[in-house]
Amino acid sequence: MKLNELKPNAGATRSRKRLGRGPGSGTGKTAGRGHKGQKSRSGYSAKRGFEGGQMPLQRRIPKRGFKNPFRKEYVIFNLSTFENRDVTEIKLEDYVKLGLAKKLHDGVKILGNGELTKAITVHAHKFSKSAREKIEAAGGSCVVIEA
Repeated sequence: MKLNELKPNAGATRSRKRLGRGPGSGTGKTAGRGHKGQKSRSGYSAKRGFEGGQMPLQRRIPKRGFKNPFRKEYVIFNLSTFENRDVTEIKLEDYVKLGLAKKLHDGVKILGNGELTKAITVHAHKFSKSAREKIEAAGGSCVVIEA
């Protein structure tokens, strides 16, 4: 068998419907487009959100709120996530490596929920007051990363 001899199995393909080729074809005259109207004309394509001239839903519904483009989005971790880990130091790249986060957006913030019984060094962009107290009470240290 050669590449130029390849062809689909018998009955696997159909010939395309030839539109507008006389009344005997069954799709003559209007070529299956019905009578008149925008959809029957050539070049018609429905635009996304177009509702036939009616005010589209997207413009009828009132706009609300404000999205600050300069907002920093921190990935938040509680102390309880570090308690059962077998580490003495957690650096910025370790959050993703240990599977704690998929992606670090604008930074990392540590919150004080949970207890910490071992001394660990935590690197982060921000620490809450209670998190800092608990880490230092357990004998660890907080390293603030300047972004």
